[in-house]
Amino acid sequence: MAALAVSGLRALKRLCSVALFLSQLYVLSGRGSLMTTKHSQTQSTLAKSLTSTSTNTPYFKAAETTEMPSYVTKCPSNGLCSRLPPDCMTCNTNFSCIYGKPATFDCKVKPHVHCVDQNNNEQENFTINMTCQFCWQLATTDYVCTNSTNCMTVSCPRQRYNATCTVRDHIHCLGNRVFPKMLYCNWTGGYKWSTALALSITLGGFGADRFYLGQWREGLGKLFSFGGLGIWTLIDVLLIGVGYVGPADGSLYI
Repeated sequence: MAALAVSGLRALKRLCSVALFLSQLYVLSGRGSLMTTKHSQTQSTLAKSLTSTSTNTPYFKAAETTEMPSYVTKCPSNGLCSRLPPDCMTCNTNFSCIYGKPATFDCKVKPHVHCVDQNNNEQENFTINMTCQFCWQLATTDYVCTNSTNCMTVSCPRQRYNATCTVRDHIHCLGNRVFPKMLYCNWTGGYKWSTALALSITLGGFGADRFYLGQWREGLGKLFSFGGLGIWTLIDVLLIGVGYVGPADGSLYI
């Protein structure tokens, strides 16, 4: 009897353990589904809020560029189209023109440029008359070139330098309006020929003329030799008079 009672108690404990395990499993499965439901609801609510937010957010367009081209500042408003600067128009090349002869070219104003004809009527297409020649073939008065202060103007043979030339605004020509050109050194440092000659005649024995021209070594030589006993002074008068002796920086006299 005692053995049967002990075995019955053990079976009862096992049964209670199984029942407890099943109850815990049921509770966990219920909470998990509840949490899953709540999580899905939260995600859907967040997605709706994002959608509504993105829908209600105003749309800002990129600011359109309203900057005017740089050439507009050179173009007079409501002026004659035939008198516009070349930067304000585009012209078709006249391949039948003869070099050095007058020719007619068909042109059109650039955007943002307004001009009129002889009757004060606004127009876009017009014709201009000009000489058939390239820009680098123009007269020296029709373009402006850079100046160099690093070359000697008084030398034999005369020195040249590479200059960049730009055609004046009112001149029409073919090809590039900015072009390179080899020019003779032609610049001045402010020295006057008349002043140098006067100093050579009056104070040449003390080297005043050489000091004025920036040639201080020769000036010291004349000063301490009393103008080479007068011989050097006479020679300098002749050399400065004919322009052979010039400023030390290589510039021209005024």
